[in-house]
Formats: sequence, structure tokens, C-alpha cells
Amino acid sequence: MSGVTPISPFASAKLGPITLRNRVIKSATFEGVVPDSLVTQELIDYHRKVAAGGTGMNTVAYLAVSPDGRPNGECLYQRDEVIPGLRKLTDAIHAEGAKASVQIGHAGLVANSKSNGVTGFGPSRRFNPLSFSFTPAAKESDIERVIEDFAKTALCAEQGGFDAVEVHLGHNYLLSSFLAPGLNDRQDKWGGSLENRARLSRECLRSVREAVGGRLAIVAKLNMVDAIPGGLKIDESLEVAKMIEADGTLDALVLTGGSSYGNPMFLFKGDGPRKDFAAHLPPFLRLGFKLVGKKFMPDLPFEEAYFESMARRYLDELDLPVILLGGINRLDTIEKAIADGYAFVQMGRALLREPDLLLKMQEGSQPDGICIHCNRCMPSIYTGTRCVLIDPDPIQTSGPVA
Repeated sequence: MSGVTPISPFASAKLGPITLRNRVIKSATFEGVVPDSLVTQELIDYHRKVAAGGTGMNTVAYLAVSPDGRPNGECLYQRDEVIPGLRKLTDAIHAEGAKASVQIGHAGLVANSKSNGVTGFGPSRRFNPLSFSFTPAAKESDIERVIEDFAKTALCAEQGGFDAVEVHLGHNYLLSSFLAPGLNDRQDKWGGSLENRARLSRECLRSVREAVGGRLAIVAKLNMVDAIPGGLKIDESLEVAKMIEADGTLDALVLTGGSSYGNPMFLFKGDGPRKDFAAHLPPFLRLGFKLVGKKFMPDLPFEEAYFESMARRYLDELDLPVILLGGINRLDTIEKAIADGYAFVQMGRALLREPDLLLKMQEGSQPDGICIHCNRCMPSIYTGTRCVLIDPDPIQTSGPVA
């Protein structure tokens, strides 16, 4: 409409009960610097640098709701011992003017039980290629416990000084896998119809809302499509989003896609970093990966804002604020997303390459990020997530923060 002043992406904005200094959020990207499942100085420095670069909020990735909910053994999980370190982490982010969010979830079928030393569960019994073992189906007692664990983890985040939590409903982690008809063949109230398959996600969101609603902002990351055989498709995903909106449990919805269980490159687009990934595998697995690596980790064409065309359906059909994610590198992309009605955007790889990119955009010195989407940052999670083009040496962690 002519005469309407465009909304600046660098103006402050409300997200539920909190106010961010701008509309750009650092997305959850596993940092790979917590070998003892406790906050380290490297994790603090990682997020301080990005917050100092101008983000409205940083998302820490991630805080598992239980020991068996970790993707691997070197991952934060909720317990009293983690809270002092979380407080130091959030203090550092706040000191740079940004808000702090933490992604909470249970890895389910994506959890590596050999790394964790704990056997987890999924909606149904499935083979886990990460641990080369079968993940059992969740019992009713497991489901009841995990719902409580989400509430406990939200409270843990609050005690740790976080302003927001992002509940992980994507990438075929536990809640996402319950949504997928091809991964959930249960015959009880947690499987079958879409309403039944969505029940666990909705119950976990209710438990989080009851625990911290009104004090912390509550966001969820939802798959639009799993992009695997038998995975969640966009029509059902949109119906799930409408159920969640009607429940009133969220302040905003982040839209994503792909499967850490079966199609990880769909999350990222660009080059498949097969050579770098294989270098981190045990020798006996490398030959097998050479045979199947291109199928599991193919090269996919990169497009700026590659999830936007699917996300627009949610923007058009929901009143719930929507956050755009996926391949956002340019200032004009951010400006257009906000003008089109997205409440916020999330950025990942662009800020990994240039932590100060947003400051450069604000001052007018650089409108575009220089990330080339080689995705070699993906395998770097094993030695400290970073852009290997500018920081080839592994980060040496100094141990948990006292």
C-alpha cells in the first residue's frame, strides 16, 4: 500500500512477553563444544561473538530434556549441574544486547545410544544407523515421563536465565517422528490418525506453557515436510500448525523441513560435505559411507530463502506469528520477509561465516553475506562448529565453566 512506511528489520519487536532489539534471530546450530555436557568457555565465546554482531536473539542448540534425549553424549541436558553454566552463558549474551533462547527437545530416533550410553526410544521400533542398533518403541511410561521432562527443561532454561525456549518439533527428532505416518505405526492414542500422531507434540507444548508461559517466550520449530518416504507432508503439517494455534501454547512458529534420520541435506541445501564427514567416521564405516554417501548426503541446488515458498502457506492461513528460516543471506531477503508479514527471520550459516554480518548490513557497508554454502561447517560439529574456510583448526575446549 502506497504511503505505508516499511517495517525495518532492525527495529525492536515483541515476541510473546519479551522484546527483541531487532527481527533477526540466530538459529539453533549445534555448537559441538560441550564434551562433558556442561557449558564451556568456548560455548560462551561462540554466542558472545554472534550477539555482539547484532542479533536480536541467539538460539543455543540444544538442551536435551533427558540423558536419553541427546543426539550424542557431548550435548547439554537438563539437570541442576547445568544451570550455573547456563546462567554465565545467558549473562554473556545479554551483555551484548541480545536476548537468549534455547532449543529443547528429545532426539528419539536420531539419538546415538552408543555415544550417550543410554537407550532412548521412538514412536515405533526402528533401526538407528548412527548406533547400528534398534531404537525401541516408547512405552506409555516413557511418553508420560517425556511430557514432564519438557516442563522441567523449560524451568531449567528459566533458571539458567533464558528469555525464550524453542521446542523442537522437526527433523524427525522424537516429537517430529511421532507426526510422521511412516515412522509411527502405533495402534494406541499416540498413533494412527493425525490428531493422535500430533497428541505428543501438543501435550509437550502444553506442559511447557504451563511451566513458563507468560514469563518466557515459547517458540516451536515444525517440519513442513520430512522429505523421506512415509514422512510428514505439508498438508498434514499445516493442520498440525492449526491445532497448535488453537491450543494457544505458542508465541511464534519456526518452519523447517528435512530429516536428520533420513534426509539431512534437505535442511541445508548446497554441497554435500561427504569427504569432510567421512573423515570423522571410524575406519570400518568409511568404506560403507563411500558406497552410500552420495545418496544420504547429495548435492542439492541452493536458493536464497529456499523454504519461503512453502512457508507462505502457513503465513497466509495462520494468525500465529511465523518465523522464516532457510538460506537467508541478503539484506533485501530479510527486508522482503518482514514486509511480507513474517514476524522474524532466523539465520545460521551466514552468521557462522560472518558473526558481525548484521552490523555490516545496518551500517550499509555490506548487504550480502559471503557464505558459499559448501556445508563443510556441518561435519565440524565433531571438533567445534565453525566455518572451516576461515578457521580450519579444531576448537580446543577447556572444560566446563565452574
